[in-house]
Parts: sequence; structure tokens; C-alpha cells
Amino acid sequence: VQLQASGGGLVQAGGSLRLSCTASSRSVSGYTMAWFRQAPGKEREFVAAIGWRGVHVSDSVKGRFTISRDNGKRTMFLQMNNLQPEDTAVYYCAAQSGSDVYSGPYGYWGQGTLVTVSS
Repeated sequence: VQLQASGGGLVQAGGSLRLSCTASSRSVSGYTMAWFRQAPGKEREFVAAIGWRGVHVSDSVKGRFTISRDNGKRTMFLQMNNLQPEDTAVYYCAAQSGSDVYSGPYGYWGQGTLVTVSS
């Protein structure tokens, strides 16, 4: 399975962006998919996950970010509202064949898309 992330860019604080992650295989319809991010000089952190058992969103973005997916288009989305400078990071999409949205491991990763939020 190959994942292609897109939608990153430069936005002012308070603005919005929508990230997309498209998979190469229809098999991902049964997979758990997730977004992670890595800010400069920091470790990669979990953002949100979505699977057939539901959704799990990190407390750091809860209420601002929404994860969704369109299995027919093999695509996952991350709607990011009220972006803040601390949201600046490379955002990665990932997928796993397991069904638990609270744990990994994620075996498939996209290349990342850069989100920069200016103050």
C-alpha cells in the first residue's frame, strides 16, 4: 500500500487547511488510517486516527481538527481549523491493518506534507 499526502501550505494563525491522503490500494477500506506530525526539532506525535471502530483524536487538536475518510475514493482527510503556530509541522499519513484506533503499529507511511502557520 502506498500513501500520498497533500494539502499542506502556508496559512496565518486562525486559518484553515484540509489535508488529504490517498491510498494506492482498495484494501485500505478495512484499515485503520491516521495522521501524525513532526515539528522541527521534536519527535513525531500522533494527531488522529480513524477506523471501522471509530475515531481517536489527540487532546492537543481536539475541537479544532476533524478526521474523516471516503473509502470509495481511498482517501482520508484532516480538516484543520483555527490553526496556530504550534501546529507547524510535517504531517504524515499512515495506515495499519489492525482495527484499534488507540494503538499501532503503523506499517504504511506517506511522504509527508508541510504545514506552516504564521503568527
